[in-house]
Amino acid sequence: MSNKPLIILGQNIPEGKRTVLDIEVAKLHTRTTVKVPVIIERSKIEGPVILLLAGVHGDEINGVSIIREIIDQKLNVPKKGTIICIPVFNIFGYLIQTREFPDGRDLNRMFPGTLNGSLASQFAHQFTQEIAPFVDYVIDYHTGGGERDNITQIRLDSVEEKTLELANVFNPPFVVHSSYIAKSLRESLKKMGKTVLLFEGGKSKNLDPVVIHHGIRGTKNVLIHLGFIDGEVSLALKPTFIKKAKWLRSNHSGMFKILVENGTHVKKKDILGVIQDPFGEFKKNIYAPFDCHIFCINKTPIVNKGEALFHVSIEE
Repeated sequence: MSNKPLIILGQNIPEGKRTVLDIEVAKLHTRTTVKVPVIIERSKIEGPVILLLAGVHGDEINGVSIIREIIDQKLNVPKKGTIICIPVFNIFGYLIQTREFPDGRDLNRMFPGTLNGSLASQFAHQFTQEIAPFVDYVIDYHTGGGERDNITQIRLDSVEEKTLELANVFNPPFVVHSSYIAKSLRESLKKMGKTVLLFEGGKSKNLDPVVIHHGIRGTKNVLIHLGFIDGEVSLALKPTFIKKAKWLRSNHSGMFKILVENGTHVKKKDILGVIQDPFGEFKKNIYAPFDCHIFCINKTPIVNKGEALFHVSIEE
């Protein structure tokens, strides 16, 4: 018996073959068409559809590298079901290494989008109408914005048992509770009934080999667990679960010297870093206010008073 048709971007996706489609975003001022490649591998055996998507923010390239390696290792060729890869979603931002769309908007605050809105909103609408309805699972790969360096983590709403199960299968160092953000891709997909893992690791404009390794291993685990590919799930870690968190902010402006490793557990009154002036006259330690895990560090060398420096767990 033949599988039911799978129509994506107006094309019927054949069974047992690789199909590469393009989302046509817009034209540059030179009239050159900008296209987003969509790589689809569909098995001859009926099964679920998973989307691996990176580069929602154009300067977050760890996820791009993760999906690139997934494709290179042929882990995206399923024994059943369909695996869709979009390594670079915000192609505009990727080209010039900026977070935003050319209209200055954050694409991850534009979903589900509108037909006649801003460029980012139109692009979000096209994805929501022509790709999102056909997927069952999504892994959305991100990094910290700017100089914020995230330890490898999966973010989710901890009340969702199915998502939490998949997060543990992904097996990252950290699993972090994160409420839904209005008009984000993750929220829009949730409203459509999709199961979404939000991957965070490293910082923008940087390729981190440790983060990329965790991302490949975790993605492979999920693909095996859901039956897309053969293999054994590798549970190499015991993830640290963070239900509540807060940012530790700078009480002073100055040069920021970091004294702890990202991902470590610290005790109350441990020195995490130092704020100092360039003239050798001012130096203030930053202390841990309580026992906590550090799962993101702002690695900017110069900080202003009130700037977020360390994202830490609030332990219960």
